[in-house]
Amino acid sequence: MCGRYGIYTPPDELGEQFSATPVDAFEPTYNAAPRGRLPVIRDDASESITTARWGLVPGWADDDSTEFINARAETLAEKPSFRDAYARSADRDGVPSAGRCLVLADGFYEWVEEADRKRPYYVTRRDGAPFAMAGLWSRWTPKSEQTDLSAFGAGERGDPDPVETFAIVTTEPNELIADLHHRMAAILPREHEREWLSDAAVPDPLDADELRAYPVSTRVNSPTNDGPELVEEVAHA
Repeated sequence: MCGRYGIYTPPDELGEQFSATPVDAFEPTYNAAPRGRLPVIRDDASESITTARWGLVPGWADDDSTEFINARAETLAEKPSFRDAYARSADRDGVPSAGRCLVLADGFYEWVEEADRKRPYYVTRRDGAPFAMAGLWSRWTPKSEQTDLSAFGAGERGDPDPVETFAIVTTEPNELIADLHHRMAAILPREHEREWLSDAAVPDPLDADELRAYPVSTRVNSPTNDGPELVEEVAHA
């Protein structure tokens, strides 16, 4: 699975890498956590890098208490929470409401049981370049809330803004990640990134020999910690 990752390549360099224009501001982070607003490329705006909230909330959900940070590749077409996004759905006016996206990252973390503790490992491309993970996005609109209550309890209901949310697709691990976890983020090979945004199935993840994994500080365990020191390799204690 993928529960924490880093995305710190400057926006202009991301734009060059993925042939897309950054249009939403976002802060670089070495410790991206669920509910953060993070850069993605959606299938309905494939020439732009926008932001969405990590934790997919299906459009039909009553509230955001049910959100998914990961989605299993094997069941995307079957699960009610993901099948609309996998099929690239639109609302009754033809406006895209759920679909596929590229989740941009410089690396992600996995935790491994070692003796009496969990050791975090950081996984990156060997060449240090950012990469895209297969993702799904969904537009969810909160229920209207009462505002301007009068003395008699009456009030007008606001019109909440929709929220774009996303989940990272996970798949069977390659040989490298299998030593760390039984699932891995579906890192897309360069030649399959744009294919995923259409109707392609989830491709096999990036080959193990194109990735490296190394132990990092346990400071990454807290989402309140951030900074380049989190991705520095540390010696086994």
